[in-house]
Amino acid sequence: MTSTLLKSPTLNAPTVRQLPNGLTIVAEQMPVEAVNLNLWLNVGSATEPDEINGMAHFLEHMVFKGTPRLASGEFERLIEERGAVTNAATSQEYTHYYITTAPKDFAELAPLQLDVVLNPSIPDDAFERERLVVLEEIRRSEDNPRRRTFYRAMETCFESLPYRRPVLGPASVIEQLTSQQMRDFHASRYRPQAMSAVVVGNLPVEELIDIVAEGFSQSTISNSQSAINNSQLLPEQPFTEVVRREYVDESLQQARLVMVWRVPGLTELSQTYALDVLAVILGQGKVSRLFRDLREDRALVSQIGASNMTQGVQGIFYISAQLPTENIPKVEAAIAEHIRKIQEESVSEDELTRIRTQVANRFIFSNERPSDRANLYGYYYSQLQDLKPALNYPASIQSLEVKDIRAAARRYLSPEAYGVVVMKPA
Repeated sequence: MTSTLLKSPTLNAPTVRQLPNGLTIVAEQMPVEAVNLNLWLNVGSATEPDEINGMAHFLEHMVFKGTPRLASGEFERLIEERGAVTNAATSQEYTHYYITTAPKDFAELAPLQLDVVLNPSIPDDAFERERLVVLEEIRRSEDNPRRRTFYRAMETCFESLPYRRPVLGPASVIEQLTSQQMRDFHASRYRPQAMSAVVVGNLPVEELIDIVAEGFSQSTISNSQSAINNSQLLPEQPFTEVVRREYVDESLQQARLVMVWRVPGLTELSQTYALDVLAVILGQGKVSRLFRDLREDRALVSQIGASNMTQGVQGIFYISAQLPTENIPKVEAAIAEHIRKIQEESVSEDELTRIRTQVANRFIFSNERPSDRANLYGYYYSQLQDLKPALNYPASIQSLEVKDIRAAARRYLSPEAYGVVVMKPA
């Protein structure tokens, strides 16, 4: 195994520390002249009730509109003066906020990041102004053909699981939200017990932990004990037939074809690795089977790709193509035939060796900076409360055998039962 995550002598294994208030801190010293602090919360569109869908993303915007200690815009000014960077992102199952600073500035700037996340004022006037920004973001998202196609595919794949809902929420919901609802949402969800603080960079581990812990002690953390909605969601059953949805989209120059399968999520993590490899074999890179056959050899598509999207309760195996409308039946049949061929013949040892190395190395190379590493640890710890999958991913991929790839294709990727979305130009 070649994982630099595990073998490099310049890296320590990450340290996990839980504070008395319930906050978990993950820290690692890394010999790069930067420090990244990443705050992860299990708050996203899939954890919201329908009536406030979009609140998590809207709140992400409002976090940066000032605190009792920092006027609106002051946080960004102080960050930029030191050449640091900050941003945030909301997904279906998590929200995370991050800051990257020079090591010498970390002790001064980290408490500011903690303050804006833990103590947003959410003033009424700023709330109303930002509502317009979020509504415009929703409008732009709906005007984006790629995103429209993706949303249609998610709605087709999931009949009941909340993954079918957009992260931004519908405009009709955002228009009705109140600032007090957001304050209540923050008080109940943004608690240290529900947070993971990951800090990676070129300071001693104990110093990194102390700075973050001290920053939390200086912040006024809500004492609300409102329960987070942890209702048990169950995976949906695999498709038993082809479920087809077709739409006309006047903005398109070429058609879009998406085929989806319901596959295991993080609750069955060991089952996801072979699907990651299958996605590469089928549709990632210029030597993938679908790219070579349908784009290079037969010129039936202008773009094609595959991905295995692993989510908490259930994942989605996603194949998408951009193509002339008249080629849709041929391409859909060809994709099904490629899957059938893997089910019957699997892959060669040489192909699997190449793909295993490619997947493992991509993972390693994408986690070389402090911000990359903090994202990696934050994702796995917030979702699984376990760092072993993060550290062992390359080894898990390298351990796969030909029979594992064939078994995964047979079990999860039926060429006779899947969801399909077709978007045609007018």
